[in-house]
Amino acid sequence: MSSCDLCVVRNRAICAALDPEELNALNAIGRTRTLKAGEALIWEGEDSVIVANVIEGALKLSTITEDGREQIVGVVFASDFIGRPFGGKSGHGVTALTEAKVCAFSRADFDAFARAHPQLEHKLLERTLGELDRTRRWMLLLGRKSASEKVASFLLELVERLAAANGCAIEFEKPAVHHVTLPFTRQQVADLLGLTIETVSRQFTRLKNEGIIDLPSRRDVTILDYDGLVAEAA
Repeated sequence: MSSCDLCVVRNRAICAALDPEELNALNAIGRTRTLKAGEALIWEGEDSVIVANVIEGALKLSTITEDGREQIVGVVFASDFIGRPFGGKSGHGVTALTEAKVCAFSRADFDAFARAHPQLEHKLLERTLGELDRTRRWMLLLGRKSASEKVASFLLELVERLAAANGCAIEFEKPAVHHVTLPFTRQQVADLLGLTIETVSRQFTRLKNEGIIDLPSRRDVTILDYDGLVAEAA
């Protein structure tokens, strides 16, 4: 069996559009790579030479500001696609937040394969437009929402992304308990949301005191009242 046959995100990644023969051809140009937490896969500003499907784990997309600070501009999970096909330089670095596994391709090989398989290009376009929509929502969050709304929106986004990464769907009409392990430190959450770490900690504590979430540990969050969190996110 090829690695594509055994892939846990086979039906959710962009390669889901391919038939078995095409998958075998794609498998021939890819290789599975395991990354340790903190290990970089793509470097900002360098030529785009690698693209990849995420199989397991979480990776951050980040850029370095002029004064040397890192700014996280996105996060990818299982079944997400990373890299910049069809040329150009990488606009951000990609680094593993947790131990991660990716299916990596030479960008030149992937470009040639995608041009020969329009259905793969179509899936790639769908993913790109979905990422654009997510970016626009994030711009609204950063520009217009209060600190409490930002933290609540962040938790909802994380739950929904992790559910999608696991092949699940959130049933929004039913209250449910959801547990997530944050792939971020509190400081990284603050940087993502444009807040101070003290503000983030206060909002987490307030949500816990109001019975909306529980905090079993520094990195673990249990959402006890999903509808309440939705209301907090406005």
